[in-house]
Amino acid sequence: MVSSSDTPSRSRNAKITKQQILDAAETAFSRHGLQGTRISEIARSAGVTTAMIHYYFGNKEGLYKTVLQRPALEAGDIFAQLGLEALPPEEALKTFIKAAIVYEALHPYRGMLWFQEASQNQGEYFKLSIESWSKTFSYLQDILERGMAEGSFRQLDPSFTIVHILGVCIFYFNIHENWKHVVPGVDRLGEQMVQGHIENAIALILAGVKA
Repeated sequence: MVSSSDTPSRSRNAKITKQQILDAAETAFSRHGLQGTRISEIARSAGVTTAMIHYYFGNKEGLYKTVLQRPALEAGDIFAQLGLEALPPEEALKTFIKAAIVYEALHPYRGMLWFQEASQNQGEYFKLSIESWSKTFSYLQDILERGMAEGSFRQLDPSFTIVHILGVCIFYFNIHENWKHVVPGVDRLGEQMVQGHIENAIALILAGVKA
């Protein structure tokens, strides 16, 4: 008989196991995409059985959907906690840029996940998380619109500017594996270089949007 005291422990263990599976799956899907990844490879990397993956996620497609949804949910939670709407537009934009880059620095190879999804599936699974991503993008759109309304930002098309801002923040990490050969011997994922990226990204983006 399982005592009530065992329930929290079981819950914690299940959470840890699912996290391990998702981490291993994200790495595998980033390398090979949905089509090229095998459940057995993920199970071996996560240190679990394939049966356990099926128990938690149903099948490879179910696991893939969860892997794609996780960044959208995490990013949404992060930006929701920043209080961007209470900050002046310029400070809000700086805060958004820094948070976006710090998040990417924690997951520098996640960009390949989106590349594989676009290449293999033309975004069919990505669009399942579009509501969560749209919420994240709406924080940036609100910052831009407030800045334009008060005259601190020049008149911009948010649909283009959002893409440009995200490109400045994220492309640094997407190109890392190639760029390290252009500038060898530099740890571009190290704390000092990432901080430099934050400072330069803020300066570049603000120079482009300020009135």
